[in-house]
Amino acid sequence: MCLKTGGNPVTEGVLTMADWRDNLLEDEGRIAELLRSTKRVAVLGIKTEAQADQAAFYVPRYLADEGVEVVPVPVYYPEVKEILGRKVYRKLADVPGPIDVVDVFRRPADVMGHADDILAKRPRAVWLQLGIRNDQAAEAFARQGIRVVQDRCLMVEWRRLATG
Repeated sequence: MCLKTGGNPVTEGVLTMADWRDNLLEDEGRIAELLRSTKRVAVLGIKTEAQADQAAFYVPRYLADEGVEVVPVPVYYPEVKEILGRKVYRKLADVPGPIDVVDVFRRPADVMGHADDILAKRPRAVWLQLGIRNDQAAEAFARQGIRVVQDRCLMVEWRRLATG
């Protein structure tokens, strides 16, 4: 759990070194807890039905099939208005309502380019897909109280941990 410091107006609301690291989820129990409480996932970098063989499409399709509300946030495909039968948003900050998890399908070097948008939306967690690790971005999110999972496939972990 992430606790804020108090008492000193300069450090009010700032997470200490140990506190922000608590938001970096690597323990399977804590990841399972996150997944079991996840109902709404925004997918940053989602692909369209035309790329159904790519993880950035079939992972969110799997989640939707499991009953998760998937919110498409593609980076490309400006002409597309819907993916998986759901309205497309161009920025996370434009998505109405809370988001449990932002599932990120972007190259590691591109993640920081989305940091302001992610921080503006303030999801409960950011999930960097398998093969995606950006410690600078992870720290930035964790310091703001957002949980972070890196370099894991959300579909694989959902199958293993969310249903148990």
